[in-house]
Amino acid sequence: ETWNPLKIRYQLKNVRERLAKNLVEKGVLTTEKQNFLLFDMTTHPLTDNVIKCRLVKKIQDAVLTKWVNDPQRIGKRMLALILLAHASDVLENAFAPLNDDDYELAMRRVRELLDLDFEAESAKSNANEVIWAVFAAFTK
Repeated sequence: ETWNPLKIRYQLKNVRERLAKNLVEKGVLTTEKQNFLLFDMTTHPLTDNVIKCRLVKKIQDAVLTKWVNDPQRIGKRMLALILLAHASDVLENAFAPLNDDDYELAMRRVRELLDLDFEAESAKSNANEVIWAVFAAFTK
């Protein structure tokens, strides 16, 4: 598909709908109608909360127990997951069940990742330029 800047809102909505449809087909989400005051809206709740709990635990472990101080050694998928969770404003929810000290440590480490100079990181040897370019695009 081509991206038309004048239709970006429609296209983003379309992307959301396609993603939701694919996740419903895979059995991760269900489709329900909910009544919000005067409007009926389609929602997509999780079918199995265990998957979400596993994902939250994986993020918590990556930032707390399996933390490496070198962002180049953090897995690409985990970096992308942390970035997307942050950009979606759900990362703090993943850390909410932690005690205060762990919460502060996790948020400080995530902030360190987000405060990196992404261009400098992509220029390092053995760096994945694509992931750092995505980081730069999402945080601007």
